[in-house]
Amino acid sequence: MMAFDTELARFNMVEQQIRPWDVLDKRVLETLFKIPREHFAPAEQRKFAFSDTALPIGHGETMLPPVVEGRILQAVAIEPQERILEIGTGTGFLTACLAHLGHSVHSVDIHADFTAAAAERLKDFGLERIVLETGDALNGWASNERFDVIIISGALQAIPESYRQQLNVGGRLFAIVGTAPVMSAVLVTRRADDHFVTENLFETCTGYLHGAEPKPQFSFG
Repeated sequence: MMAFDTELARFNMVEQQIRPWDVLDKRVLETLFKIPREHFAPAEQRKFAFSDTALPIGHGETMLPPVVEGRILQAVAIEPQERILEIGTGTGFLTACLAHLGHSVHSVDIHADFTAAAAERLKDFGLERIVLETGDALNGWASNERFDVIIISGALQAIPESYRQQLNVGGRLFAIVGTAPVMSAVLVTRRADDHFVTENLFETCTGYLHGAEPKPQFSFG
């Protein structure tokens, strides 16, 4: 049996999946080549790390498909001096990409085992200025701080106002909003203290952020 060629698989992921989906930003593509996605995938999923699919990672959560990760990184257009808030650490892969592109990352996950495992994976790469915390961040986190970029990796029915208020002027927030099976990836940009612009980027579908699932609708006939 032919040995699995990790670098060829990585090349194909970037050049045949991500780039054709209009991810053309040079820094983003270089980051996706540099940060080893397979290192962050759960052991039983590593052979699928470069596949164009969401990977189960436990607790009913998934690792986003590579093309979605690429589109997120391109959409928020992180500058080297910018501070980032990530809601949903997951495996830590996107966290590593964000840290590589920006100045610092504050990442929060509701699952303590995700936080611990991500910390172990991240320390292998010498990425500094990353703070990992465990907590329920559905309604905002570190609310006395503002960030240049906020990424919410689980779906929401609507973006809480608390997150919009945590953006610096000029800051960008990425979220996936809507009801399955069709959701919209959106980018919110804060143009001024009281002026926000929302752009629909693409259609996708992913699991809801823990606690953001739609409430059952009961009817009485």
